[in-house]
Amino acid sequence: MGWWCLSKTTLYDKLTPFMKRHQLLHKHAKVLVGVSGGADSLLLLHYLVSLQKHWDVQVTVISIDHGLRGEESAADVQYVEQICEQLGVPFIGKAVDVNRRKAIHKEGTQLAARTLRYQVFEQVMKETGSDFLALAHHGDDQVETVLMRMVRQSNPAALTGIPVKRKFANGYIVRPLLCLSKNEIYQYCREFEIVPREDPSNQSIDYTRNFFRLHVLPLLKQQDRHVHLHVQEMTERMTEDEEFLQAQTKAMWHEVVTCEKDSVFFNIEAFRSYPIALQRRAFHLILNYLYQEVPTDLSTQHEKAFFALLDQEKSNVTLDFPKSLKVTKNYQELRFHFLSQVEKKWKDHQFIKVPGEMLLPNGAILTATYTSGDIQEDNNYTLHIPIECESLLPLSMRVRMPGDRIKVKGLNGRKKVKDIFIDEKIPVYLRDSWPLIFGADGSLLWIVGLRKAELVHEGSVGKYISLTYMDSNE
Repeated sequence: MGWWCLSKTTLYDKLTPFMKRHQLLHKHAKVLVGVSGGADSLLLLHYLVSLQKHWDVQVTVISIDHGLRGEESAADVQYVEQICEQLGVPFIGKAVDVNRRKAIHKEGTQLAARTLRYQVFEQVMKETGSDFLALAHHGDDQVETVLMRMVRQSNPAALTGIPVKRKFANGYIVRPLLCLSKNEIYQYCREFEIVPREDPSNQSIDYTRNFFRLHVLPLLKQQDRHVHLHVQEMTERMTEDEEFLQAQTKAMWHEVVTCEKDSVFFNIEAFRSYPIALQRRAFHLILNYLYQEVPTDLSTQHEKAFFALLDQEKSNVTLDFPKSLKVTKNYQELRFHFLSQVEKKWKDHQFIKVPGEMLLPNGAILTATYTSGDIQEDNNYTLHIPIECESLLPLSMRVRMPGDRIKVKGLNGRKKVKDIFIDEKIPVYLRDSWPLIFGADGSLLWIVGLRKAELVHEGSVGKYISLTYMDSNE
């Protein structure tokens, strides 16, 4: 095939500078090459084999049967194995069940195939100790990807396209052919007598990518046959800009955003003091932090609603995001948090043992003891009930229910618990798990940490039941 003199060809002159500029290979590296049997991956394989001696690299091939075309796709893998035997390259063949994954995860064919394919790539990379996974995406793939994202998305970061190099498994994914068009790849295959096998699904417009490939890209190439190079250069510049903006966003995150296990919050005024480009990226960083996998039904409408919420004048407003994520504005605090379902038992009265301890629905601890003497300490986190108030015993605890009221010290009449929460600016997401202490007669004695009821009793023997509230974070 004449590959020993590849270094004298135009192909070598195009690919090698691109490889060096992006540091896609280094000497003595182990390279795993994804080969389907098509023109792109076979050209990449032959090119990397030609570098083995000069770069002292070890090339191994991985070929995957997705099980979508029966015997035909199995024959593709066998064909790649034959090529590897001719080239003296180690070969690994794998099979995945795309249709099974589609049925289980309710995914489309392309997404299911890609997910399974990359799972195999990761596994084999680790097993072989490969430094690089070389894939044969080319310049036309890049143009198609950018066009599809422009049509489907409004996120500028999407214009970074297919990355030339990115971290993956124990090494990197590299794509040396992004500087070549599909026509150039076919030309080099003819020149070096490489005979590819073509997947007929590449001609079907049932897939969105193929629509752009067959109908849109040819029109662009009529204007400039080097459009793939212009788009590639644009994506590289966009990537550089995006990396800078992401670094600035992370610095903003550390200054403004506070993270907890299942929630994130920040001061709205501080958040909005940063440029909108960083605010937008911080919004997406928050979603990536909270979601294990960002839902597909999360759209630009959610982003618009988020920024509208920052401008909202109302004190307490909540947005509903996918998978029970809530975005709540509470005065100058904005919090992302997952909907916490308070256990049903907390809506019923739980009796308080004296002496004893009780774990409260918000994770805090309530301690009940007997005390005597002159009570000096009086704060919102302790409650002393004279022992002679027998009608109040036994004490109980539950969370709020509609219509709850308390007879507040120093206030004639009773006040709604809901209104006290509003007065004290208690965030909405905390209210349903807030502990309330009741007497046996049904009277609300204590909104823990906020208000105490006025206790009416005659005489005092100086003995008390003392309740102490301790936050689990203290």
